[in-house]
Amino acid sequence: MAASRVRWRWWVLPGAALAVWAVAHTDRGGTTPDAAPRPAATSSATSSAAPDAAPSATPGGSTTAPQSAGAYDPADCAAAVRRYAAAAGIHPQLLMAILYNESYKPHDPALERAWQRYKPDAAFGVANMHRAAFDEVKRGRAFADRKWEELPDDRDLAVEAAAWYLHDLDRQLPARPVGHTRDELLALGYNAGAGNMRAFAHGTPPGVQAQSYLDRLHENWARAGRAVNR
Repeated sequence: MAASRVRWRWWVLPGAALAVWAVAHTDRGGTTPDAAPRPAATSSATSSAAPDAAPSATPGGSTTAPQSAGAYDPADCAAAVRRYAAAAGIHPQLLMAILYNESYKPHDPALERAWQRYKPDAAFGVANMHRAAFDEVKRGRAFADRKWEELPDDRDLAVEAAAWYLHDLDRQLPARPVGHTRDELLALGYNAGAGNMRAFAHGTPPGVQAQSYLDRLHENWARAGRAVNR
C-alpha cells in the first residue's frame, strides 16, 4: 500500500475542480518516483502510476471523528492509528506522520469522488491509497470484503489499510538497511513503492520527490508524536 504525488495537482485547475465538486454536491439529494535505477515495478500506496489500497474499518462503526468539509485533522484519527499500528506491528508515530504527509489535499468524501471523476486514477481516503494497493493489501485480512470505493467515507478503513501496507513493506526490508532508519524507509516505500524502497535500503539515494516526502515526514514527526499520545 506507488508513485509519488504532487500537491499542486489539487490546485492546478481550481476552477474545474470546484465546478466538478459543485456537480457532485448537487448529485447527492501520483507521477513516477524519482529513485535511481528503478527496480521491478511494484505498487505504492500514494503514487498515481500504480494505485493503492486500504483496508476497512472494523464492524460496529468508525472510532474517528465525523467527517466534514474543511475540518479534517489527522489527529482525529489517533485512536484508529494506535489500534491498527499495534495490530500491524508498526510504530504509531510513523503511521500518524504519514497521515500528516498525506493531508496535503482536502479529505472531503464528495470532493474526493468529484476529483476521481476528473482523474480516474486518483487516490482515495485520508491515507491516499490507490485501488491496486488497496486490493493487494486487503487479501487474506479481516477487511478483505471491503471495497476501495469505501475509503473516502471510512477513515478507520483507510488507517487500517495503511497500517497493514506498512507492515507488508517492512517484511521486504533487509535486516540491516543502510543510509536511513527503518521508519524512514517505510515512509519512502509508502510514497515511492516497494522496489524503490529496497533500492534506498541498499544505498541508492532518494531522488528529489522522494526526498521531499522524507523531509515532510521529518517536519511532521514531532506533532505526529503529540497526536498519538494525546
